[in-house]
Amino acid sequence: MPERAPLSRERVLRGAVAVADAGGLAGLTIRSLAQELGVKPMAVYHYVANKGEILDGIVDIVFGEIELPVPGGEWRAEIQRRAVSARQVLRRHPWAIGLLESRTTPGSATLHHHDTIIGTLRGAGFSVEMTAHAYALLDSYVYGFALQEASLPFDGPDTVADVAEPMMQGFPAGEYPHLVELATEYVLKPGYDFGNEFEFGLGVILDALSKSLPDTAALPATERETATSRPR
Repeated sequence: MPERAPLSRERVLRGAVAVADAGGLAGLTIRSLAQELGVKPMAVYHYVANKGEILDGIVDIVFGEIELPVPGGEWRAEIQRRAVSARQVLRRHPWAIGLLESRTTPGSATLHHHDTIIGTLRGAGFSVEMTAHAYALLDSYVYGFALQEASLPFDGPDTVADVAEPMMQGFPAGEYPHLVELATEYVLKPGYDFGNEFEFGLGVILDALSKSLPDTAALPATERETATSRPR
């Protein structure tokens, strides 16, 4: 058996993520964490004071896994990449969906994440107010989709028919015609994947946000600064 790495705060928090991934937040206790780490519970308290501190730490780890926009990149492509990455990370850690925005003592990765997104939107030409609107809209969509995806009774496109067809067989004849039409003409067709709806919805949001940018936002940064500094 390979030797375990020495106990550290980082290892404690990574162990907490592993416990939450396996059994959700309800299964994350000091005792279960100590068992995951192969130590006595008192050893854990040397690195974290309580469960609240653990939650702060693992939220920071999750934020740190999400790809951030590259400074100077085209804002739409960068925000889209971040949204796609956030969804992928939340698929790995579904317990984090309702936890990411709940902590009042955010860590450095969390703060850097938020600051970078805000900076990307501001650099694109969004006003402070529109940046706030855009950030709230994007996160509501990403977190909401991740929650819906995690709650679905099927796992991937190959299992959709196994769940949907028995449900439809229980419908009274002639009832729910629109639901049946959507299922038979779209959902149950070969190649359907609910996850593809994410890209479609994200595109609609980014299209709408693009229309709220001032005309000068399309200019290079140097020309934009000159245009916005001219007297009106």
